Amino acid sequence: MNYLAHAYLSFQQPELLVGNMISDFVKGKQKLEYAPGIQEGISLHRFIDSYTDEHPATKQAKEIFRPHYRLYAGAFVDVVYDHFLATDPAIFSNNSLEDFAATTYQLLEPYTAVFPERFARMFPYMKTQNWLYHYKDRWGIENSLHGVVRRSAYLTESATAFALFEDRYNDLQICYDWFFPELQAAVKGWINEYKNRTQGTV
Repeated sequence: MNYLAHAYLSFQQPELLVGNMISDFVKGKQKLEYAPGIQEGISLHRFIDSYTDEHPATKQAKEIFRPHYRLYAGAFVDVVYDHFLATDPAIFSNNSLEDFAATTYQLLEPYTAVFPERFARMFPYMKTQNWLYHYKDRWGIENSLHGVVRRSAYLTESATAFALFEDRYNDLQICYDWFFPELQAAVKGWINEYKNRTQGTV
């Protein structure tokens, strides 16, 4: 999953949100440098990524991109899933998505001093360009797919990925509809188990 899903699955708990959003920029034991709530968010992010990668719906969606992008297929699916989350009428209306995005930036703002350097550089662009909100727009997804290429070592173009997104839109929607409710349930279960584990060690 990409940034919108990680934000949504933090359930507006500030430290959980921070950890969930910065996790890709925190390596190994660096996690221990953060407050316990942020550590929980980092661990949750890693659980979400693992669950997503192993889900059969994701494996099916990856096959749409794999012939052209091989190991990067999963990165493109993550972006596409955020589009379907942003346009999911069971979760967001246009106004509620805009409000959610604004609230997310507000919750993150007090923690800028603890952001890893790369996320700290990226966050102002995320906020001013309102990435979380514009996942709903096809041009926003086009930009995000290009971002995957820009951050990669080996990819040179994203036009094919965007064409596949448009051509196989319904197939990708089916994968999301199968996958996301199961992910939500798994995340809620993980959070409850995490609370039980950590309370047992206090």
